[in-house]
Amino acid sequence: SVSWMSRWYGFLQTRPASARKVAPFIAAYGIDASEFASSSFASFNDFFIRKLKKERRPIAQGEDVAALPADGRYLVFPDLQQTSGFYVKGQQFDLPAFLQDSAVARRIEGSDMIIARLCPTDYHRFHFPCKGVPCSAREINGPLFSVNPIALRKKLGILAENKRMITEIETERFGTILYVEVGATFVGSIHQTYTPNIQVEKGEEKGYFSFGGSCLVLLFEARRIVFDADLIANSENGFETRALFGGSFGRALL
Repeated sequence: SVSWMSRWYGFLQTRPASARKVAPFIAAYGIDASEFASSSFASFNDFFIRKLKKERRPIAQGEDVAALPADGRYLVFPDLQQTSGFYVKGQQFDLPAFLQDSAVARRIEGSDMIIARLCPTDYHRFHFPCKGVPCSAREINGPLFSVNPIALRKKLGILAENKRMITEIETERFGTILYVEVGATFVGSIHQTYTPNIQVEKGEEKGYFSFGGSCLVLLFEARRIVFDADLIANSENGFETRALFGGSFGRALL
């Protein structure tokens, strides 16, 4: 199965022999090694889950400004109820199926959604977009389908089938945020590094993905955030916006 293949491939990336692939990979994809917090890696996965120098990802300032949670390619959906025709005419994004919780889905009906798609070349740690108190992450098991843009355009519902972890974050400025990590092809696992039920600061690390491509979905309650104009314009035209962790993506609607 795809899941077994993913686990096996992920395991191979943790072997010491895989470390020899790191330098050619950096060279092939033009990755900026000066950003790395450390330059020695015990395996390919050790490189994949690398940390960066803090000063290379400044965090957008302001209590009412939300910071991008990861390096990735972003799409925004300012009102999910209006999203049915975004990818495929007549298709609707099934929020209850995605969250596996109809009560929570009802509570955030008409919510605003931002999707970050991470590629294998990206920094693979993810962070909190604002100050708040996160609960424990709830895991929903599922297969590991690709979340490349073509697959997403054909079927946004892929997000509601893949393995994922959902964390509710209580915040002062943005209401309750649902933070969802979605596993994808060759992501062995989703790791949480935060402590539940303790306040976190904006930009603090939440966790990381093991080897593979992957995806983050953040859902905001209706009328709690207004996304930045460039993200809205690009998304309306069907373009992802490449952006780095820490930059602004929206403001709280007070």
